[in-house]
Amino acid sequence: MDLQTCSDEFEKLIFRMTTPRVVIDNAVCPTATVVKVDSARKHGILLEVIQVLTDLNLSIKKAYVSSDGRWFMDVFHVTDLNESKLTNDSVISYMEQSLGSIHYTRPTGHNGLTALELTGTDRIGLLSEVFAVLANLQCNVVDAKVWTHNGRIAALIYIKDCDSGSQIEDSQRIKSIELRLRPVLRGDNDIRSAKMTVSMTITHTERRLHQIMYADRDYERTTTMPMKSDPPIVTVQNWVQRSYSVLNVQCKDRCKLLFDIVCTLTDMEYVVFHATVNTESNLASLEFYIRHTDGTPIGSDAEMQRVIQSIRAAIERRDSPGVRLELCTKDFPGLLADVTRKFRENGLNVTRAEISTSGDVALNIFYVTDAEGYPADPKTIDAVREKIGLGILKVKELPMICHQKAKTDEPGAGICGAMLLSLGSLVRRNLFNLGLIRSYS
Repeated sequence: MDLQTCSDEFEKLIFRMTTPRVVIDNAVCPTATVVKVDSARKHGILLEVIQVLTDLNLSIKKAYVSSDGRWFMDVFHVTDLNESKLTNDSVISYMEQSLGSIHYTRPTGHNGLTALELTGTDRIGLLSEVFAVLANLQCNVVDAKVWTHNGRIAALIYIKDCDSGSQIEDSQRIKSIELRLRPVLRGDNDIRSAKMTVSMTITHTERRLHQIMYADRDYERTTTMPMKSDPPIVTVQNWVQRSYSVLNVQCKDRCKLLFDIVCTLTDMEYVVFHATVNTESNLASLEFYIRHTDGTPIGSDAEMQRVIQSIRAAIERRDSPGVRLELCTKDFPGLLADVTRKFRENGLNVTRAEISTSGDVALNIFYVTDAEGYPADPKTIDAVREKIGLGILKVKELPMICHQKAKTDEPGAGICGAMLLSLGSLVRRNLFNLGLIRSYS
């Protein structure tokens, strides 16, 4: 065998070793499509797998996660939003391709836009002021996601120039945008400096929002907002014999719950070696066996407390209180400034927002409360809808959790997070007998 042939065979071997093996089977389970992913283990790969599934609007009904040495294996039982198996060949093909290429960087889909990252003190009317400033500076908001938590706000806003329709790259103009937005974000009693930066990273939008809020240390803050009736219960213990830290989470089941938790663990430099997740009715119980990237468990009580606070914050950020309002209308400059101004004038506070455009149509979702964080008066909601247009702004129910049937005819019905109905006693028993897992529940 000549040198060139050896080189080609070696490259083929490396490709096979670094390319995940994906099997999608519709015959094994009568109620769901089974997705199996085997691959060489690397930091963050579990998050990438979950991200692909949730971005495809798939509901994960059952799954387990396990790794052995340098390899990992995940098995997910998934359905579409109608709780049916996947039968569309194009969807299955796209999923295979996406999962098979998770080791490689993929485009984010926001090419040609300028990405602004904003952090500041949350208050009623803040979003209205931000959108008003951008409209005044001839910036058109194409897409955006806004989260609030513990008195802080984080936003990732994609803009373009109103006149040219192109990306804003002029440094002086970007500086002008920053100078106008910083005082708005700071507020009157900001104990931290407000921030506005132009994002240069290629990161999943919701993962980036988690990173922004974590860097802002929102998990440490206390708030005067109403307490939730069912706050998440998070505990951490060390399993000394196996050098694992065991993270247990019990909370209300909701969309993208598994994504939010794994995202936070990954960005905190923890590796998930094994995991089990169970749901009953609308409650979720999750168990993770984690270590630092250097293979060590959590080393102190202070670190355990930081993990507990961070996971609790990751769960709460997306669990937005308030009425869900959906806006669908022809897009025009200043639309968002006009709509959010009417919210502010009627005492409505936006706790979360998802802004998107498709062609010349604006498709926006807002979660609103009253000024103190309590449910808004229905009469106030009706008054705002009359001002904006009853056929344009509609009240929608909150996104359903995965084990309930989603309404496919509702725009923005939501993407169910990776939640599970049952792992099955056989899987748990095998992992326990191998000494790979141990229950602390």
